[in-house]
Amino acid sequence: MWIFLNNAFLSIVDKGGDGTTLLVRARKAGDIQRVFPGARVEVSPRNDYRFRARVDREQVAQAAAEAIRQITYPNFKGSVGEHDRHEAYMDVWHAMCVAEP
Repeated sequence: MWIFLNNAFLSIVDKGGDGTTLLVRARKAGDIQRVFPGARVEVSPRNDYRFRARVDREQVAQAAAEAIRQITYPNFKGSVGEHDRHEAYMDVWHAMCVAEP
């Protein structure tokens, strides 16, 4: 699952764990810690997602729910303050807009 937050982009998968945790991955330093402050993040320079952390499955679900509860903006794109992140998100928005039938 990809999660686009206004301050973090995460890829969350069930990969190689024991079923109680999920692998949370990010491409930018700090994204995992913004959502999971206590996470032990490892750096994997050879992977496309350089930053990775095992996080309890329930904690991941709670963080997603909390992100939804915290929505106060009328437009997601306008809530993204970091210029490079905003531009990357706009690229995704555009690709999905073009993908419509």
